[in-house]
Amino acid sequence: MSDVARTKLSVNLNAVAMLRNRRDLPWPSVTAVGQWALEAGALGLTVHPRPDERHIRFSDVPEIRALMDDGFQAAEFNIEGYPSESFLQLVEANQPEQATLVPDDPAQATSDHGWDFSRDGGLLKPIIARLKSQGIRVALFVDGDGSADAMQQAADTGADRVEIYTGPYGGCFDDPKRAAVELERVGKTGDAARACGLGVNAGHDLTVANLPALIKRVPDILEVSIGHGLTADALQFGMAETVRRFMRACGHTV
Repeated sequence: MSDVARTKLSVNLNAVAMLRNRRDLPWPSVTAVGQWALEAGALGLTVHPRPDERHIRFSDVPEIRALMDDGFQAAEFNIEGYPSESFLQLVEANQPEQATLVPDDPAQATSDHGWDFSRDGGLLKPIIARLKSQGIRVALFVDGDGSADAMQQAADTGADRVEIYTGPYGGCFDDPKRAAVELERVGKTGDAARACGLGVNAGHDLTVANLPALIKRVPDILEVSIGHGLTADALQFGMAETVRRFMRACGHTV
C-alpha cells in the first residue's frame, strides 16, 4: 500500500494553544507550531475551538486557514466542535476540508463520549446538510463500542465519516489485556461503520506505542487526530521528529 493510501496524521493544536494561554503573550505560536508539523510531514491540522476559548481562540482559526492555503494546500484543516450556531458560522467562514461534530457540553475538559443518534439524529441532519452543501466533509464523534444500529443511524444523518473515540483504548497503556478488549471494541465499531458506507477516523489518547495495533486492527482508518500525546512527546523529541515518529507509527515511510 502506498503512503497516499495510508492513515493520515492530523496534528491537534489545542494543547499548544492551552500552553500559550497561560500567559498574556504570543508564544508558543499556534500557527508556527502548526507550520513545523506540516513541514515535518503531517497531513493535516485539527483545532477544537470551545466557547470559552480556553485553548484555541477564534482568532487562531483564520490564521491557520491562511497558513495552509499559503503553503500547504495538500494538507487538510479539521475543525471540531459542538454545532452551535456560532460554531457553524466559524466553520463556514474558514472552510475547513472537514468538520467533526462532537456532543460536548461547554464545560467539558475534553471530548469523552459520542453522539446518541436515536436522540440527536434530528438535530444533526439539517446541520450536516448545511455543511455539506458548502463542500465540507462531515465526521461525527462516536463511542468506541458503537453498535451496528448506531452506525446505521450515523449514516442516516448524511455524515461522510465517523471519528471513533479511542480514549478507553488509550487509557489502557499499562494493562495489555484490557487494551486488547478495548481495541476489539474499536475494531468492531470500525467494521460496522464501514459496512454502512462511512469512512473511519479515530482520535483520543493515541500514541506511538498504541497506534500500530489500532491500524493493524482497522487498516483503513483514514485519519487520526492526535494532540495530547503528540505534544507531550514534542517536549522530548521536538515537534518535527515527533511528527515523523507518529507518521511512522501510522505506516508512512519518513
